[in-house]
Amino acid sequence: MDKNILVQYCDMKKEIKDIRDRIRKLDKFLENPPVVSDTVRGSRKDGTIGPIKITGIPEPAYARKIKLRGRYQQILEKKEEELLELTCQAEEYIQTIPKSELRIMFRLYYIDGCNYLGVARRMSSMFPKRRYTEEGVKKKILRFFEKCPAMSR
Repeated sequence: MDKNILVQYCDMKKEIKDIRDRIRKLDKFLENPPVVSDTVRGSRKDGTIGPIKITGIPEPAYARKIKLRGRYQQILEKKEEELLELTCQAEEYIQTIPKSELRIMFRLYYIDGCNYLGVARRMSSMFPKRRYTEEGVKKKILRFFEKCPAMSR
């Protein structure tokens, strides 16, 4: 196992977020589809000929959006299964890190998605007698990969 598992995990989380956003946009469209109007010349119910206003939802576009939403939902389910597998692999990789402090930092940064400042704040609350800074956390994570090249392949 190597560092790429952690990078893949982070990328997969972002991809899933993007797919969810696309589904959310489609849901908004499907809840309130645009109404279009047109005027045509024709005969009315009373037999007179003249302009008639037609209003409605563009059916072909609406049907395409429904189909697209279904496809996105299938993709999302597949990606979530892949993410679950990657989560297990990322956790296994983190478990191979010898120091407990670093394992916690890696979980917060890679698994929970905290930035360096967020990791520093969480670590400071977990270990109140120690002082953690954004730069310190970043350096510890980067130094780990420099010192353990076998683990960062």
